[in-house]
Amino acid sequence: MARRRFLVELIRDNTAELRGDDARHLARVLRAEAGQQYEIADGGGAYLAEIAAVHKDRIVFRILEPLASPSLPVRLTLAAALIKFDRFEWLVEKATEVGVASIIPVASARCEKGLLEASRKRAERWRRIAHESAQQCRRVAPPQISEAQALSPHLATDSARRFLLDEQPGALPLLSAIPPPATRRGTDAIALLTGPAGGWTETERSAAIAAGWTPISLGPLILRAETAAIAAASLLLHAWWAAQLE
Repeated sequence: MARRRFLVELIRDNTAELRGDDARHLARVLRAEAGQQYEIADGGGAYLAEIAAVHKDRIVFRILEPLASPSLPVRLTLAAALIKFDRFEWLVEKATEVGVASIIPVASARCEKGLLEASRKRAERWRRIAHESAQQCRRVAPPQISEAQALSPHLATDSARRFLLDEQPGALPLLSAIPPPATRRGTDAIALLTGPAGGWTETERSAAIAAGWTPISLGPLILRAETAAIAAASLLLHAWWAAQLE
């Protein structure tokens, strides 16, 4: 069975401390003891570590050795239109699992009224969900999650490749829009923009296309917003990962 992994803020002098809810869970629920071994990660790498001391609200680790830490296949920013918060939480969890590098909640014209303002109290919860999901899927760091923002400023992102998930006829099949394998690099920065339950308005669609976003489609079926976002993100990440194996 794989060892549990915990994310820590800092490793210094071959030691690290785990604090907060994770430390309390490890101490009280998992009954941590000195000498037990776990994996820890600090955003830059992963390590095999041994518990040196257990305190009420913190665990002290001693680093034993570095571990292989596969990097993300590409830096993918998922800009997802706000949807009902239980579904957005699912989106955050799954986006973390598939390897999204950053998540930007955006408010579009057809988002439910009040979601943008209410989201300001949800950002920390979304970060906690991403943190827990990153530990579960053995990432070295969770995705960055920004405060929610209006759609218009985000359209000017400097990502080299920008994909607009669109349900309207005429959008390219996603696989057809992906560049040839030889041109895909792990250092690329790509962006995926996904809409709300009601879809994009024509004004939003036109503004995105004018800003350099390529409309893409997942096919003729109408998917839930959160399902479409994860399906598209997974295909893009897999394409860049597969190109690095060729």
